[in-house]
Amino acid sequence: MTLQTSSRLIPRKGARRVWVHRVLIAALCAASFGARADLRILACEPEWGQLATEIGGDLVTVKTASAPGQDAHHIQARPSLLAQVRRADLVLCNGAGLEAGWLPVLLNRGGNPAVRQAPGLFLAAEQVDRLEVPTTLDRADGDVHAMGNPHVHLDPRRMVSLSQQLAERFATLDPDNATQYQQQQQAWQTAFETGIPRWEQQAASLKGSNVITYHRSWVYLLDWLGMQRVAELEPKPGLPPTPGHLAELVKSVEQQQASLILYRPINGDEAANWLAARTSACAVLLPLSPGEEGTETLASLYDTLIERLVAAQQRCQGSKA
Repeated sequence: MTLQTSSRLIPRKGARRVWVHRVLIAALCAASFGARADLRILACEPEWGQLATEIGGDLVTVKTASAPGQDAHHIQARPSLLAQVRRADLVLCNGAGLEAGWLPVLLNRGGNPAVRQAPGLFLAAEQVDRLEVPTTLDRADGDVHAMGNPHVHLDPRRMVSLSQQLAERFATLDPDNATQYQQQQQAWQTAFETGIPRWEQQAASLKGSNVITYHRSWVYLLDWLGMQRVAELEPKPGLPPTPGHLAELVKSVEQQQASLILYRPINGDEAANWLAARTSACAVLLPLSPGEEGTETLASLYDTLIERLVAAQQRCQGSKA
């Protein structure tokens, strides 16, 4: 390209440096846009950011709104997230009400109409069957999700279905790379599905077990492994344990023959350990998302969950038999 050197086009003296700077910035921006071959994705939770990364590979750039172990119910719609929304081609979130307190604010203030609805918005839990869908809603029942339990990522079988749907969405938004998205998803599924029967075999001793959970976080994991939740440390969803409720649970553990008490790091260990010290059940700390201690990929999340549950069961049988 030949630059014109007319004094009308190129200012002289101090203004020339500004003009040249602007031309360089414009050229760099144009080159950058032309070279971009990826989808820019903002994922609300680490599990969805990890799935997008494992399926999209080098074709996607993924930012995550919440850190591993963080409570996804309570994220601030901070300026840095608004900037990510403005730049995103796809906002990938859990849905089913998990982000009801902040995602609508983020989308409305983000100034990017393309991600306010499909195909630029993908709400994972709303693409598969959900458990614990209430037939009636009453505020007196606590923080109950109207669309059902949202933590679908703890069932690897549902994750296989979601990986297929997510790859199709990538192809819709980036049709030039549709074939590569499909191939990458198929390769991921082939590797991932080999883990499911292995995990189920490793967890065979857990089948039929009754457990107590801090929150209703684990329903899909328990359903997959054939375990039953018989009580919760929270007296109602979203409310912290109370002395009176914990005292009632001491009786429930023995009556229901509960063997394990499941909780997350953000729950704290005080209530779980208090109950474990007074009953035959054992407390077990579990990660909810990839990126927490002992996990990096989605597959390693299930590895860690199964290992900790089985180890806790064996430890409990030995120490409290």
